[in-house]
Amino acid sequence: MTSKFIVSTLSMAVALSLSANSVAKNTTNKERNFEQITVIGSQAAINDIPGSATFISDEQLQKFEFTDISRVLASVPGVYVQEEDGYGLRPNIGMRGTGTGRNDKISVMEDGVLVAPAPYSAPSAYYFPTMGRMESIEVLKGAASVKYGPRTTGGVLNLLSRSLPTEPNSSTGMVDAALGSDGYYKGHAYFGKEKNNAAGIIEVFSYGADGFKALPVGSDNTGFEKNDVLLKFGYKFGENNAHNLEMKIKYSDEQSDETYMGLTEEDYKASPNRRYAASQKDQMNTQHNAYQLNYAYRFGDGYELLATAYLNDFHRNWYKASKVSESYLAQYSEFEAAPTAEGIEGIGIKANNRDYQAKGVQSELHIPAGDHYVTVGVRYHEDEMDRFQWEDKYTLNQDLSMTLTSQGVPGSDSNRVDSAKATTLFIQDQWSIDALVINAGLRYEDITITRVEWSKSDPKRENGLTKDVSNDTQILVPSLGVTYTVSDSLTLLAGIQQGYAPAAPGNAEQDEEESVNIEFGGRYNVAGVHGEIIAFFSDYNNMHGNCTASIGCSDENIGDQYNYGEVEVSGFEFSAGRIFETNSATFPIRLTYTYTDSQFKNNFASDIWGQVNKGDAMPYVPENQIALSFGAVLSSFAFDTQVRYVSNAHADLSADGLNAIDSRVVWDLAAKYLIDDNQKVYLTVDNLFDNNYIANRANGGIQPGKPRTIQMGYSYAF
Repeated sequence: MTSKFIVSTLSMAVALSLSANSVAKNTTNKERNFEQITVIGSQAAINDIPGSATFISDEQLQKFEFTDISRVLASVPGVYVQEEDGYGLRPNIGMRGTGTGRNDKISVMEDGVLVAPAPYSAPSAYYFPTMGRMESIEVLKGAASVKYGPRTTGGVLNLLSRSLPTEPNSSTGMVDAALGSDGYYKGHAYFGKEKNNAAGIIEVFSYGADGFKALPVGSDNTGFEKNDVLLKFGYKFGENNAHNLEMKIKYSDEQSDETYMGLTEEDYKASPNRRYAASQKDQMNTQHNAYQLNYAYRFGDGYELLATAYLNDFHRNWYKASKVSESYLAQYSEFEAAPTAEGIEGIGIKANNRDYQAKGVQSELHIPAGDHYVTVGVRYHEDEMDRFQWEDKYTLNQDLSMTLTSQGVPGSDSNRVDSAKATTLFIQDQWSIDALVINAGLRYEDITITRVEWSKSDPKRENGLTKDVSNDTQILVPSLGVTYTVSDSLTLLAGIQQGYAPAAPGNAEQDEEESVNIEFGGRYNVAGVHGEIIAFFSDYNNMHGNCTASIGCSDENIGDQYNYGEVEVSGFEFSAGRIFETNSATFPIRLTYTYTDSQFKNNFASDIWGQVNKGDAMPYVPENQIALSFGAVLSSFAFDTQVRYVSNAHADLSADGLNAIDSRVVWDLAAKYLIDDNQKVYLTVDNLFDNNYIANRANGGIQPGKPRTIQMGYSYAF
């Protein structure tokens, strides 16, 4: 299908939609802060969405004072999170059986802008926004998520940053400080002011910990430090403040003494929170700069034009032990002393040095037209990943200290640039026919992904070009969803969409990922109990895997893709919640459950998972997940607890890997005392009963889940 034909088809669709009716729908012209570009908007807006949708408000986020997105998403049905470091710095998130590797199968956004360092050319690259400074969270799955590519199979996670004050001549602010287990600390403050249609806000979030793992040598620090600063400015002008201009600037840095080097089975059973001496040099250093400029114009009777320009720069260097494997762990699993006086020579510590940039412009036009509400959008996006890596050699001495024996030359391990250019067009029509609402969407992507590679002996990149390949793709992705309001107590929904992910360059045999995704169910509100029940089914004709060190790929293949072939995923999501009230207290309770059945439909040999046979379940996709939260709110005291159960899962498909991730039950607890309307003190306990569990087995080693941790804090807000 040619680009000219696709563009012509979209143009005709727009024209047909606009001709439906020129009378505006007043209900679509809603006040909002445009620096927060939303995919849902509010809890009240969920009923109109033809798919599974979850909105987590600021009030809900404050219940547990979570800074770990893994714990926030634990109660969202249809979402899977594979923990890694225990603090949520690098979460691995999947939706509806997509797999969990590095969030590479979902669209992660902040304020409506893709936040992955290079979402097209390096989708598995990992940066995640600071969860603790977010004001609300939106999760969208199903047919409505096709608007937010480039990957349209799993769904959308949109994090909303602190909004500007909107009340005329008002000020808002907060100071929050906490201390906790393992040297944990948190400092969080913001201040915002509105005056004469101009508004600004500054927010600072700093937190860290010494870590819960123990090294047998050195500083014994296995924790992290992370700082985040946010600035926003906004100005409304024109007749009836029809024009809205906002600018957002964000900076963050991180230093974390983290490793991929897990434990052998024997060492994990003996002491799950130890680390080997050979990982003592492992450290991640990152810096992230983000700039976003938004413009909004309301005109006519309900028309809106939104435009955004964005630039994200991200640098990271993870200095860590390379080629970690089961045999590597057996050789270097030292806790007391190296086996000989000469120590262990030739330990490779690689500088995984990379620079990323993503930039683009995107725009939406919202057109109310009688029973139709049409959204037309366009985005032009560029991103790149520059890998310039080297490896140093160390000797692990008998006293478990490490001595540098040879220093690598920058570029001598990996010397390449992956880049992408993408043009996106989409149209979405919401057609209301009494109680029936039909949402039809069409997304077009024109993507060029390029890999340029130089010889590892040519750090200046002058004469050593060894590879220059591109992958050009044009794709048309349709979706159709409907909702039908049976009564005030029941809304039925159904949807079908095409799932898609582009193929990366570098492998001539790599195919694009395509699937058909279906869902149906309903939302209900009966006798004060509200929730949803949705069944889903995804049929992949070719599922992608993205090579990362976190799943055990070799250094030469990191960043490549590989084909899984045909996969079927089915299941259902259930949620129910109610608030019980008495004269003196309220008692909120909420239950969510996800059932997932995943099956490979063909046989193949995998370097990562071993021999895959038809009918095998996907690794790291649990069959059952349950989350139950309940609490009590009195006049000055609030108590909340969350218990979650995750069934066992495969780490790989070898005999030893089946169900190698044990099932687990983890409790979290939070309690608050309100000193007055502005002040509170709080206590939180993660993993209340100190349950030891395996979070993952990446690279052949076991990474433990975070043990019981306690924090106490004080907050003042106005």
